Amino acid sequence: MEMTGAQILMEVLKQEGVDTIFGFPGGAVIDIYDELAKTEIRHILVRHEQGAVHAADGYARASGGVGVCLVTSGPGATNTVTGIASAYMDSIPLVVITGQVPTHLIGNDAFQEVDIVGITRPCTKHNYLVNHVDDLAKTIKEAFHIARSGRPGPVLVDLPKDVGNATSSYEPLEEVNLKSYKPTYKPNMNQLKKIVQLIENARRPLIFAGGGVILSGASDELTRFARKTQIPVTTSLMGLGAFPGTDPLWLGMIGMHGTYRANMSTGACDLLISIGVRFDDRVTGKTDAFAAQATIVHIDIDPTSIRKNIPVAIPVVGDCKVSLDHLNKLADQTNLGDLRQKREKWLDQIEQWKSTNPLAYKQEDKIKPQYVVEKLYELTGGKAIITTEVGQNQMWAAQYYHFDRPNHFITSGGLGCMGFGLPAAIGAQLACPDKLVVDIAGDGSIQMNIQEMATAVQYCLPVKTVILNNGYLGMVRQWQELFYEKRYACTCIEHAPDFVKLAEAFGAVGLRATKPEEVESVLKEGLSVPQPVIMDFMVEKEESVYPMVPAGAPITEMLLV
Repeated sequence: MEMTGAQILMEVLKQEGVDTIFGFPGGAVIDIYDELAKTEIRHILVRHEQGAVHAADGYARASGGVGVCLVTSGPGATNTVTGIASAYMDSIPLVVITGQVPTHLIGNDAFQEVDIVGITRPCTKHNYLVNHVDDLAKTIKEAFHIARSGRPGPVLVDLPKDVGNATSSYEPLEEVNLKSYKPTYKPNMNQLKKIVQLIENARRPLIFAGGGVILSGASDELTRFARKTQIPVTTSLMGLGAFPGTDPLWLGMIGMHGTYRANMSTGACDLLISIGVRFDDRVTGKTDAFAAQATIVHIDIDPTSIRKNIPVAIPVVGDCKVSLDHLNKLADQTNLGDLRQKREKWLDQIEQWKSTNPLAYKQEDKIKPQYVVEKLYELTGGKAIITTEVGQNQMWAAQYYHFDRPNHFITSGGLGCMGFGLPAAIGAQLACPDKLVVDIAGDGSIQMNIQEMATAVQYCLPVKTVILNNGYLGMVRQWQELFYEKRYACTCIEHAPDFVKLAEAFGAVGLRATKPEEVESVLKEGLSVPQPVIMDFMVEKEESVYPMVPAGAPITEMLLV
């Protein structure tokens, strides 16, 4: 069948099961938008292309599928770069389609021309420039395959305007087979048997899980494995929700702002089973002191992540879900004995660390941000999808909201991208229309992409934004307080908008709490109305996030107050 490139693109998108696209039109993609309007694919018109990528990111994480963006050439394409970099560092499957000037103008500095393939090469899993319409269907099909397989990530497809207008015959394609790209899903069984032997002999074992567990859909397998072997569990920021946050074996998050018990357990363990992690510097602290007493196991589908930052004794290349499934079967076949009795001293020590409770705070005259997050958790029963901006708000969300299920904590972990939370919440709400979605934000970060409130209002998306408003760029201010003698250089936010009036200007609901006794009532009202809501909580200005590990220190050396 003869079709234009734009028509072929729509057919392949439908074949890939795409039902939602986030984007912003322009001249280079006007023909694609004309065809898109003729399909049943839902298009969400964002207010900025960065918002489109973050929304697609949130959609991908909440749905477990691939997020899709469509933007024009030049500035439309360059505006996506921050969102692409965030998705790349967090291994989120996206396909980003950018318009490009006609092929005969490429390299001539044409209007709205930019080498987006070159610009995004360092922050995409792969990218393409489509030079001929005959290659378009195959390219789009490959893009989805690469984005979702192996270690997931964003793939960019740059589509010149004339390719979209040219015609070619089209037949639906079968499965993609890339000879040079064969991710390893099945682990080496001999390596897994070694792990079971280590578990049998370990006195102080610990499981460290990351975002890879969630991405591979391995949360149930991880939970069974930990309970079967009676091994306590900690996770990275990206791994929150991979293991139930209310389980007795749960230690909380590890790292710079991790819990005291998680960090101390890592320093004292004799076996560290690391699954779907990349040993980010915010997790490890001083690397040569990280888990220094432990035999370290590392399971990951990406071989380049293994031994990249931390030396390991037993490397296992394989999918987390497949690997954990095999480990559970091997554990069933092995007489491990009474593991809880064998580890009684270890579990007792962990209970002592738990009892120190350095996450405690005292709610007095001014609203504490921790109190707001705890009340939010209480009122939602821990069932909301939580997105965050980046900074103190992100860490308080991680510490005080307890996640019992995967795909319910959505944050920019690796890049730490301010402005992520609101558009990500929009994407998550579209993926899960029946769930409550809340963005926990700071007054600085929320202003980065506040324009997307108009998107939420236009599409009647009842996302809730909880602003922990302290009048500062809080995380940087905290560092200035601790290490720069309270010289708050350029971190005080002066002339911030009235967020209640701003919400109303967008057509949303605006609420504010200035006293502790108002927190619960504002949250109840904001969570109950069917519209998008901004709740502005005027919190203690100089409240800090603790525990905190100073940069370069071992994670066992924490500042607790």
